[in-house]
Amino acid sequence: MKTTAISTFPDSKPHYDILDGLRGVAAFIVIVYHVFECFDWSPVPHGYLSVDFFFVLSGFVIGYAYNNRWGKDLTTKGFFRRRLIRLHPMVIAGAIIGAICFILQGSIRWDGTHIGMGTVMLALLMSMFMIPLFPNSANDVRGNGEMFPLNGPHWSLFFEYIGNILYALLLRRLSTRWLAAIAVLSGCLLTFVALHDGYLGVGWTMADHGFWTGLIRMLFPYSIGMLMARVFIPMKIRNTFWICGSIIILVAFIPLFIGEMKPWMNGLYDAVCVILVFPSLVWIGASEMHIGKATMQISRFLGNLSYPLYAIHYPLMYLFYAHIGFHGDLVPIAKLHDVWAEAIMLPIGCMALAWICYRCYDLPMRKWLTKISISARNTKN
Repeated sequence: MKTTAISTFPDSKPHYDILDGLRGVAAFIVIVYHVFECFDWSPVPHGYLSVDFFFVLSGFVIGYAYNNRWGKDLTTKGFFRRRLIRLHPMVIAGAIIGAICFILQGSIRWDGTHIGMGTVMLALLMSMFMIPLFPNSANDVRGNGEMFPLNGPHWSLFFEYIGNILYALLLRRLSTRWLAAIAVLSGCLLTFVALHDGYLGVGWTMADHGFWTGLIRMLFPYSIGMLMARVFIPMKIRNTFWICGSIIILVAFIPLFIGEMKPWMNGLYDAVCVILVFPSLVWIGASEMHIGKATMQISRFLGNLSYPLYAIHYPLMYLFYAHIGFHGDLVPIAKLHDVWAEAIMLPIGCMALAWICYRCYDLPMRKWLTKISISARNTKN
């Protein structure tokens, strides 16, 4: 079922409640994945694939929301303004929270080097403006080679912005046949990256061709999502939230094959999930027209929480990792059984902080920016 969008421009199309809820399921999986990624065991070893689900979902939703509006009530400038209002308040919040958490850690890199406040502030400024860092640069405050060392997952938002730019300037102008050709080509490239690297957890660093692998990782899901938005025909299916949500969890739950089988086999699993499973889930999730009240409430709650949760959770992970401590070879000093209580409470704390950010900052800020934008447009007209 589609319902009226909250805190958006008055001419915005309704949201798909089920897809919003599935985004929330995927966001929670990412949080759990990051809690356990430094240990030998994880309940969701393929949780990194939830980012690829985000990209498919974004491509579909953007195509659905804007495809038939260009040249009518939407300009390129207006599109970028809408996307900035939707995305950037939480980008800024995530960067600020990242800086605060780094300072709380003592402004110390993983190798023990102390970082001056001026360098931290410069890294904060670059993160707020989505300017990626190269490894070994002076502003790489954590020394991990991340594009955005104050809030690592900003790398996917960086590529989200690139996807928005490509859509506005190129992809929307293509015929369906050419868009399908790009989806096929980028799908082949994605498969090559997955088979070559053994998995698709790439794109978070500028080192080792990270930019290009991240671009490929975004381009296929975006293009296939936009292609589906053009040719979408609903299926007759019920309980899609529970069906699709369970499959998203199952995809993340299946163990990594690296170490037990050849790496390319795990890469093949990743490619199949991104190329076949996730687009199917988006199609199915968008099909249900009649949603029960309880399911709708759960979907709306998860949908509202999903983006703030993803945008602000990782700085708290940095604090958790600092609490655990690491040897020089990045082996955790504390074992999982030593910090199991913290590991359980951390996702809950992330959700609480995300809800506060959503209610007290993100939602009011987007309403205010939307109001200013509409006023400015009406003044021009």
